[in-house]
Amino acid sequence: MTDQAQAVPARRRRALAPSTGGRPWTFYVLATLFTLYVIGLYGPMVCIYILSFQDVRGGLVFPMRGTSLHWFVDLFTQVRTGDVKGAFSRSIRLAVVVTIITVVISFMSGLAFRKRFAGDSVVFYLMIGSLVAPGLVLGIGVGLICTVLGIDTSWYTTALGAQLSWTLPFGVLVMFAVMSRFDSAWEEASRDLGASAWQTTYMVIIPILAPGLVAVALFGFTLSYDEFTRTLLTAGSLNTLPLEIWSMTLNVTSPSLYALGTVTTLISFIIIGVCLGSIAAQTILETTRGISQFRGQWLEFRGRKLMATYHPAYLLRNPAAKSEVWKDLQKVMAELGLEVKKGKPAQA
Repeated sequence: MTDQAQAVPARRRRALAPSTGGRPWTFYVLATLFTLYVIGLYGPMVCIYILSFQDVRGGLVFPMRGTSLHWFVDLFTQVRTGDVKGAFSRSIRLAVVVTIITVVISFMSGLAFRKRFAGDSVVFYLMIGSLVAPGLVLGIGVGLICTVLGIDTSWYTTALGAQLSWTLPFGVLVMFAVMSRFDSAWEEASRDLGASAWQTTYMVIIPILAPGLVAVALFGFTLSYDEFTRTLLTAGSLNTLPLEIWSMTLNVTSPSLYALGTVTTLISFIIIGVCLGSIAAQTILETTRGISQFRGQWLEFRGRKLMATYHPAYLLRNPAAKSEVWKDLQKVMAELGLEVKKGKPAQA
């Protein structure tokens, strides 16, 4: 029994002691798998970006022939590459409209689903049901319905509705997650202070939920900008950018296709950067505002302390302290950005 009792503390000490050896073999296996995953994910994209900067002699494969911006210029000037400029314009406009509608409806849904109402489960599952429906099947269904009803398909009507069936569920789910962390006490406090329902929404709810709304906007824009299957049979005669890229793969055999991929990726990164920058700017603004409020409270505290220290009774007993009062007062007023001048008191 004594040997067993001594062995248990020894095992505990070994378990609690820090490891002095190297990493376990599982770490290197997982690191290798992750590295291969990153190479497989981003390797083809990097190859396309590199090949898009070839000169006029360039082809679709390596080795790379020269370096220039020829294929980027050719992309927007040559007719043989397709209507890239028009497709890009249509995709941006469609993505902006889809983003606005997705943000507004997702925000309103998040507010509405905070409380139970009759038929809320049916509405929720109908809204989420389009996520499990194959996009191509949904696009075919929308195209057939338009054909039966005699409605002409176009990128700004039928394609808009088809893409909303894809972006809205994502936006609503993100907004539900954001609203789960929203404290209704802030809303109640604003109403107690006399704010109307619109003022509460505009000045309290929206600023607090701004990061979540930006996330919904990112989802809406990127999903619409890259959508292909739901737009294939609903965009009509004018292509969006994904449809134009698909058509270019059938008849374009130059690095212009790679240049188009580089441009679209760059635009996506710019949009993501702008959205993340807006969130960072809001955070910095709130931090700066908090620092300013703290500084104002500190200066107010110093001013009160100064008044309590140099009470009139104290000054009557110590006339020499007047110069000290003047110096301290000037310091506080300078920090407040105010100017204090000496002057004689007015005669009664």
